[in-house]
Amino acid sequence: MISIAVYANQEKAGKRDEGTWKEETGDAPATYQQQAKQIQFVLVVSANGPSSQSTTNTKPLSLPPTLRDPANLFYQKDELRRSIIVSYWIVILLAFPLWWYTTSIERLTLPSGRVHQLAQNHLELPIRICLETADVSQVDDLRYELTTRASQDPQRWKGLAIDVVGKVDCGSMTGSDVYTVKPSKTSPGSIQKEITVSASSIGARVVNTLSSLLVPYSSSSDPEHRVVQYSSHYRLAFSLLNEDAAAGDAVMDWNIQDAWNKYINPIIHSLNALHNFTVESQVQFHAPLAFSPRQLDRFYGITPADLTVFINSAEWTLSSSSSNDPVLHFILFIPSAERRPLRILRNDDTPSPSSAFLLPQWGGIVIHNPTPGVSTNDELSPQDMHAVFLSFTHQLLGLLGVAALPKEVERSANDTGSVLSEWQLDALIRRRTLENAQGSQDTLLSIVKLVDQIENMPVGEDVRGDVEGALTALNKMYDFSSKSLYEAFAYSAKSFGLASRAFFNPGMLALLYFPAEHTYAVYTPLFASALTPLFVAALREFLAWRRERRARLGQTSSVKPS
Repeated sequence: MISIAVYANQEKAGKRDEGTWKEETGDAPATYQQQAKQIQFVLVVSANGPSSQSTTNTKPLSLPPTLRDPANLFYQKDELRRSIIVSYWIVILLAFPLWWYTTSIERLTLPSGRVHQLAQNHLELPIRICLETADVSQVDDLRYELTTRASQDPQRWKGLAIDVVGKVDCGSMTGSDVYTVKPSKTSPGSIQKEITVSASSIGARVVNTLSSLLVPYSSSSDPEHRVVQYSSHYRLAFSLLNEDAAAGDAVMDWNIQDAWNKYINPIIHSLNALHNFTVESQVQFHAPLAFSPRQLDRFYGITPADLTVFINSAEWTLSSSSSNDPVLHFILFIPSAERRPLRILRNDDTPSPSSAFLLPQWGGIVIHNPTPGVSTNDELSPQDMHAVFLSFTHQLLGLLGVAALPKEVERSANDTGSVLSEWQLDALIRRRTLENAQGSQDTLLSIVKLVDQIENMPVGEDVRGDVEGALTALNKMYDFSSKSLYEAFAYSAKSFGLASRAFFNPGMLALLYFPAEHTYAVYTPLFASALTPLFVAALREFLAWRRERRARLGQTSSVKPS
């Protein structure tokens, strides 16, 4: 049997009977209630024998003075507590510069003044026409007609400064911007930068011809929207798509290499001063349409509304490589044997004589219906390849902005140096130069406005370097505009490329849609919960220190020297 007896230990009397609880009355001595400081637990163990009883008394538990009074605990001392709080603030203050450096945004200064100054400039490319005639009146008439035509359509002639001189002054005119007009009794013809016109019709007809040669792009014409934006590098993707090869009578292959060398490569060689090209080709045997063509009496038809959704991007894999370069697609579509012939319909539901159509700034499509009853499991015939790639050639020139020669002008038999005439190339280069100059200026202005409006937008060394490089190229473009058309174009292309790279810099786009409110929403829950207790503790200790200091000063002032 185990029993526990509780005794009170008194400081003055250590007798057991004085400290014993009185079970009869339940009272305790008064000296116990006043002087008891500790409780001593005594364990009494009773054995199973009649007279065997032993009592074990433990020594009173003696606590150190520092534990009896919490104010004397070492970790409750004011100096230690204040040192801990101060150490926290020291760590925060020392870590603040590192946090500020790692989270700060690099924002370099852009040359905004130079950007706004160059934006006020307007590029003008000179065009000098040499009329080989001694008749001064004809020169004046041609100059007057061209000036009148330019004033009637200023948007079309924007950026061009035209000057007409007679045969006497032609010898002093040199450069790539000089064009010669020779009156003759023969029919109009062109060789390099010379054109032969009828001697008796120098007037409105000649002005129309020169306008079509020098400025073939009308500001109100629909083909303006089909030309792709300038890029120094394009990828040309040629695809042979069978709608359903399992239905039979499919085209399994095509001689793309020979067709490329015969039709496409001469054009690319002529345009090597403007663009670089990468070519790829593929053959697909299952390329279903996303819609069902309309079934008519003797053929299936595609309405003009269906042409806008002809490309089934969900199931057609048209590009086999990943690149940031613009892609121009050229598709030869072979309808399923169950849907032949497949024709393009006009708005009045009559079949169109053309089997090709162009998607602006995207590419061109040619629909080829194999001859019924003839097996086409081999390559396309040379005749079919000629018709298909002739369409691809016209589509490529249209997408790149190469204008066709006027109908009344035929290239001379001696002009066999290139697929494109120099009139066409110069007109295209002038157009691209003006577009690049305007695009570069607009892009630089947009960069400056965005940086001014968005305070937390980063501006790194690479962005500032691209902006300064674009400005330098623009200055050189203006310097060469009156000297060399090709040099001016080269600097305009460089400026536009640098400005576009600066505008689409990943470092700038990262915070373009990240306002300052998002920063506050991220950091407020993180720092408020940690700094608020530290601030309150520091304020409380500071006030306690002031009270103690005032108390000490009061005690010192109350003590008088003896």
